[in-house]
Order: sequence, then structure tokens, then C-alpha cells
Amino acid sequence: MRNILALTLVGAACLGAPKGPPTAQAANDKIIIKAILYADRASLRQEVGSDLGGYYTVVRVEITARTQDPLVISPDDFLLRSLRDGQRSGPLAPSQIAGRGTLVVSSKGGGGLMAENPGPVWGGWPGPPRRLGGESAVVGNTSESTPQASAQDAPKGAEDPLLATLKAKALPGGTHTGSTAGLLYFLLEGRHKPSQLELLYEGPAGKLGLRFR
Repeated sequence: MRNILALTLVGAACLGAPKGPPTAQAANDKIIIKAILYADRASLRQEVGSDLGGYYTVVRVEITARTQDPLVISPDDFLLRSLRDGQRSGPLAPSQIAGRGTLVVSSKGGGGLMAENPGPVWGGWPGPPRRLGGESAVVGNTSESTPQASAQDAPKGAEDPLLATLKAKALPGGTHTGSTAGLLYFLLEGRHKPSQLELLYEGPAGKLGLRFR
């Protein structure tokens, strides 16, 4: 009887335990990459102190070199790809999310993208990303496209304190030995399940794909 009660209590505790953010991992003979996906408002608030309006996807990457050679790391080595509709997003600079400027993102691809409107998306915290030119619907094929981001100046004003947090937590570029870690910030249109997202690495250590579970 005591054994049955103990097993029941353990099972109840396991069922009641909160589920953590989705994770992914990939490796080759030069590098190990571990990733944690923050795609919902609650996990974003816990990680950066803000849910970023629910418009951005954040990935924490930990990179470990498997050799003694220095490894050059850049946020631009990474892309976030949607397996649902082929969208691809490179990492955004913190200033493109919470800076004084606005972010302009336009989809570039071979044959278009199924979306509400073909115009570029602009955003800049705290405002949501919005399409220029209205919200008319268009339909194209779902071949892969890559949002191209650029910053535009805005009137001078008080800098959002969120910017300092995003900068401090961002993945540092440069030459590293051992391990380094930090956040990458992405913008994909629409809603995507974690299982539909893949983090791609292509850099000095080769090519890797990380699927979230």
C-alpha cells in the first residue's frame, strides 16, 4: 500500500510540474550548439522582462567549441526557418526592436509568400509590426523567403530601457574559445508551433540544423 501511495504521489508531482521552453541541439566534430526557444509571452517575459508584444521569437543559443582552436562567432551565422510556410528570418539587432528607429522588413523570395499583404512590415517597440499599404489579401506560393531588415531613423526621444536588456543578453560576436551564449531575436509573420521551426547555423564550423521539440 505504501509503495502504491508513493508512486501515486510521484506521478502527480510529475504531471503538475511546469513544462519548460522547447529545446534543440546539434553537433559536429568542431562545435556543439544548444538552443532554447522563447516563443510565447510568458517565457519571453521571464527571459527579457517583456513579452515584446508577442510579435518576436527569441532563441537562446549556447555554443561550445570541440577543439582548442579559437572559433569566430557571429549572430549572422544563424537563420530561423519556418517549416510551415518557408519563411526565413535572420537575427535582428536589439536597436531594431527597442531602439529609436523603426524596423522595416520586406520578404524576399523566389516566388512569393502566402501572406495578408505583399508590402513590407514595419515595427519598433512598443508598436506592433505592421504592413505598409493596407491589409489586402494576396496569395502566392510558399517557396522560401527571407525577410530583409533595415532601420529607419525616428524622431529623437527617450531610449526604451528594454534596449539595454536586449543588448546585454544578445549573443556576442567575435572570436571565442570554450563556450559562449546569448540571445538571438527573430521576426516571423504569423503563428508557428515550435515543431515547425528550425534554427540553421552556417559559419566557420560548418552547417547544422536544430529542430525544436
